[in-house]
Amino acid sequence: MAATDTQLLLSVGLIERDVNADTLWVWSYPSVDSHLRQVLLSKCCLTQDSRDFHTLVFGQFCRTWYYITTVEVQEPTALNKVTHFSIVVTAKDFNPEKYAALSRILCRMYIKHGSPVKMMEAYIAVLTKGICQSDENGSFLIKDYDVRKAYLAGSVKDVVSQFGMETIILYTALMLKKRIVVHHPRIEALLEFTRVLPALTWHRKDWSILHPYVHLTDTEVDDLKRCPGYIAGFVDPEVSNRSDLFDVYVNLPDSIITVSQSAKEAMAMGKLHKDIGQLIVQSAEDAERSDSQVIKDISVKTKEILSNLVSLADEREDGKITLEGLKQHHFPPATENFLFHLAAAEQLLRI
Repeated sequence: MAATDTQLLLSVGLIERDVNADTLWVWSYPSVDSHLRQVLLSKCCLTQDSRDFHTLVFGQFCRTWYYITTVEVQEPTALNKVTHFSIVVTAKDFNPEKYAALSRILCRMYIKHGSPVKMMEAYIAVLTKGICQSDENGSFLIKDYDVRKAYLAGSVKDVVSQFGMETIILYTALMLKKRIVVHHPRIEALLEFTRVLPALTWHRKDWSILHPYVHLTDTEVDDLKRCPGYIAGFVDPEVSNRSDLFDVYVNLPDSIITVSQSAKEAMAMGKLHKDIGQLIVQSAEDAERSDSQVIKDISVKTKEILSNLVSLADEREDGKITLEGLKQHHFPPATENFLFHLAAAEQLLRI
């Protein structure tokens, strides 16, 4: 196991709701700064007015991933004044299944012992050895949770089944590193859908663009705006009026994708897009093909486009692409436009 695997964990925290319905952040190891703590509290379903109960939510804030697992306390336990609690794990990496598994073990420990001490011991064991074991609470091994499994956990086929040929809009926006906002009132649907999208640009393997659970607060919006391109999920329908936050808006319940006025030129579609869209749909509709095979099919096409793009580079030393150089190839306008913006996204453009 690589030493860095254990160094991805940042902290573990505990939020409790007591019999008086008060919800408090009661403990963390090591300490979590107050700025991040406020955001984490706002993400926990125990602090929200709605009665909705979410066993797992995850997201990203200030380049820190958080995973919040919430349980109801069933009597009798050592926690006689606590009705619900949440384990909050923060880490440097995207891996919901890994941290959900660790959190389940920590939850069982807390229910049994009623003290965070055992949780802290387990956390330190994972941090130092990559493993925590106990007969009654189960065992956890970091090496069981390869990051590629996390990247492939969602279903690209489901995305294509919902949006068909319009999936090409999502693919183009991701290729050009545009800002995608997705709305759905149910957080679970939002997490499931948004986590899949970075797989459409598999050559980058970049899940840092994913912000699956964002609130429309100044703090979170400012953090989001620092990112040049992203996939951001919102449960608040008000986000549809925030055209300053998106180039592409996905209304998930109604299956509607809208391209903002300011992004229409860069996102103009032509024959190349139609060909890619048909390839995506045909691959995804093939019952014999798995999700990972569909991702591979899209990736092969992407690599073909990128190698063609590189071959258009100027013969000079820097190997960059110029608009003048592109024009000499007499591509259809939409193709030329796409290649120009793609060269900029891939840092192949000479400014």
